[in-house]
Amino acid sequence: MEESNIRRFMPTGDTSSGSTAPGSMSDQMEAQDVELLDAYSRAVISVVESIGPAVVGISVRRPSPGYIGDLAGAGSGVIISPDGYILTNAHVVHQARQLTAMLQNGTALKCSIIGSDPASDIAVIQANASDLEHASLGDSAKLRVGQLIIAIGNPLGLSSTVSTGVVSALGRALHSIDGRLIENIIQPSIRAITQQRACTRIFES
Repeated sequence: MEESNIRRFMPTGDTSSGSTAPGSMSDQMEAQDVELLDAYSRAVISVVESIGPAVVGISVRRPSPGYIGDLAGAGSGVIISPDGYILTNAHVVHQARQLTAMLQNGTALKCSIIGSDPASDIAVIQANASDLEHASLGDSAKLRVGQLIIAIGNPLGLSSTVSTGVVSALGRALHSIDGRLIENIIQPSIRAITQQRACTRIFES
């Protein structure tokens, strides 16, 4: 290839010597990468700060037939109204004798079951409180594969755990605990530190 043709593909700078001057294309690309990472971080931080206080840890006490004392369980939920309604999973509250929601600030609130649907693994409980920080429900029909999502939850009792990922697939199907098929499930790329379900609540950025 002739020298004139080589120079056409070289970064901006002193083409006569073939050197790359300060502020060259590589420097500009590095600055753009840093800017993109900063924008990503700001998006995640914004969601965590605005939605995090609405995510609660749920401790469960269940009767233990044939044994002395109760069985203990745990899960996560998200407050969806200021008067204490909390969306969680049906298997989390199944056969619960006592439910307690733990807020991000450490406040413990007694809860009661409002309704539970094992077929869809969805339940609603209510905390005995008012004027609570809460999240608004989104429209899952607007999600797209590849969209950035953020999970906040309490896996293994580790409160306010944050993970990020993308929507891996839409329209998945999964069998519930009673064997019924749950359809139109959102599959995230996020791998939690535990394989237990209901460890996280997922939000879009």
